[in-house]
Amino acid sequence: MSLHYVFKEQSQDQTHVQHSPVVLLHGLFGSLENLNAIFKSLQPCCDVIAIDLPNHGRSKHVDTVSYVQMSEAVSELMAELGIDKFSIVGHSMGGKVAMQLALSKPQCIDKLVIADIAPVAYTPKHNEVLEALKALDLSSVNNRKAADILLQPVIPELGVRNFILKSLIKTDNNMAWRFNLQGIIDNYANLNLAPISDGAYPGPALFIKGENSDYIEAQHRPAIVRLFPNSKAHVIGNAGHWLHAEKPEQFNRIVHRFLFG
Repeated sequence: MSLHYVFKEQSQDQTHVQHSPVVLLHGLFGSLENLNAIFKSLQPCCDVIAIDLPNHGRSKHVDTVSYVQMSEAVSELMAELGIDKFSIVGHSMGGKVAMQLALSKPQCIDKLVIADIAPVAYTPKHNEVLEALKALDLSSVNNRKAADILLQPVIPELGVRNFILKSLIKTDNNMAWRFNLQGIIDNYANLNLAPISDGAYPGPALFIKGENSDYIEAQHRPAIVRLFPNSKAHVIGNAGHWLHAEKPEQFNRIVHRFLFG
């Protein structure tokens, strides 16, 4: 399960101490570009690796995928890069991959930052979006604006449409999704599951919630505490699920304080 990634070494800034490398993992329908703001803010402090998860971005399209498989793919990539210990910042689906890796191989993880997702199984939240994307005839559009007009009646939230349409690209023949839409549909049930673990991750973990998001709720606290007993929580006010994009400066400060403070 080969993964596309961008690896930048720490900037040559002698005012910063060398820290563990940090891996960035994006959410569903996204790509490593979604985390550019936190990527750029981290580079003066540490080596940074941003990864396209399977069926997303420029990584390989696969027929079957699970959180165990994705976490193993990330672990294998880090081994290939010669990195045996690192921190992770994961958003949404990427946060579940990060949690799975921390639970499976806790000795490899220095610190864990989870953005707006809990270690629980969710009821499906994207059925209407998936149906709209599958119904969209890409041969009938020649740019993102035309696709946006067709998606608007089914996906009324402008922010959601803009986020998804970042993965719509022009090919030699027509427009195409950079993510593997059919692969996501076929594996969507797996993506709603909780991470699998027989134990807990004992290292430091930070769960960052968007105040207006329902992905982390009070009823999720027992699962978080059980699997991540050394965890803290932070709420970003007036932010939704895409908190790293809605409040980038605040999100970056929180991450920096936790990783390097």
